[in-house]
Amino acid sequence: MAVLPSGIFHTRRGARRASARDLDYGPPEGAPSLREAIADYLHRARAVVCDAARVVIVNGSQQTLDLTARVLLDRGDRVIVEDPQYQGAREVLRAAGARLQTATVDREGIDPAKLPKARAALVTPSHQFPTGAILPLARRLALLQWAKRSRAVVIEDDYDGEFHYEGQPVESMQGLDTEGRVIYIGTFSRTVFPALRIGYLVVPKALVDPFTGAKWLCDRHTPTLEQETLAEFIVSGAYERHLRRARRKNAVRRRALLEAIRDHLGDRVEVTGEGSGAHVALWPRGRISEETLVTRAAECGVAITGISQYFLRANPRPGLLLGYARLCESQIREGIMRLAAVV
Repeated sequence: MAVLPSGIFHTRRGARRASARDLDYGPPEGAPSLREAIADYLHRARAVVCDAARVVIVNGSQQTLDLTARVLLDRGDRVIVEDPQYQGAREVLRAAGARLQTATVDREGIDPAKLPKARAALVTPSHQFPTGAILPLARRLALLQWAKRSRAVVIEDDYDGEFHYEGQPVESMQGLDTEGRVIYIGTFSRTVFPALRIGYLVVPKALVDPFTGAKWLCDRHTPTLEQETLAEFIVSGAYERHLRRARRKNAVRRRALLEAIRDHLGDRVEVTGEGSGAHVALWPRGRISEETLVTRAAECGVAITGISQYFLRANPRPGLLLGYARLCESQIREGIMRLAAVV
C-alpha cells in the first residue's frame, strides 16, 4: 500500500528544514512528537488507554517482539502462541529460548478456557493471522482473566486493526486491561509502506524504563527524520484521511473478491476472515492437497499462499491465503476465475 503524495512532500520539507540537532542521535524511546501523535491516534481509533510516556518507537513489528522477549522472557519460559501463527513472530520467541505452547484457533480465535499457565501469550485478536478470526469481547475478557490468574503478559499484535468492514470494530484488548498486563504492538508497514520501518509498543508504566534501556542497547534509536515526518503526517490529519481512502478502496476490492468466490467457487470452498484486514482464508471442501492447489494455481498464473506453513502442528485441512489490497477489481475477478478451474 503506497504512501500518499502528501507524505512524500512532508519528507522533502522535513529534510530541508532539519537542523544539525535533528540529525544527531535521538532518544531511544522515540521522538516526543511521534510518541504524542501515536498516543492521541490510538486513543481515538483503537480505544487504547495510554499517554506518550508509555509509547516506545521501534524499527518495525519484528523489533517489538524482539524487545519484548529480551525484557520479559527467560530461557525456558512457556509462551502461548496461536496455531496457526505468523512464522516471523514465533521464530523470535524461539530464538529467545521460549517454550512454545500452541493454542488451536477456531472461528472465534483462541479459547482462553483451554490455556495452561504460561509467562506470556502472543495473540492477534482483531484479525487472527492467517485465519482472520476476530476474538469476541467475551473471550478477550476471559483472556485478561487468564493473564491475571497466571500472572502472565498478553502481547496484542494489532497488525491491521485499522481495516474493519462490518459492524463496529471490537476495541483493543489493551483498552480493556485494568491490571497492566497487555503490551500493545503496532506498525505503519501496512498502512503507509514497509520500507518506512517504524513500529511501536504501548507498555505498562512499570516497563517503560526496561524497554527503553533494551532499545538503546539494541540499536541506539530509530531514525529521527522519518519519525518527525511521520508525526507531522499524523498530526496534520493526512494519515487518517489516507486510512479512510484505503478502507474505501479495500472495501471495494473485498466485495469484488467475495462476489467472485461466490460466482465461481460457490459451496466448493469456505471463506473465513472476510470481516476485516486485507486478506481472507479460503478452505476448499474437496479432497485435494494444498501443495497441489498452489502448484496448479501457479501454472494458471495465480500466485497464492498455502496456510499449512503457518501451523506448528499438522494442518487439519488444506487452506489458501488470498490477499487483495494490492490488486484491482479486474485482477481479483480474473484470478478467482482461474483458481476455480483447479479447486
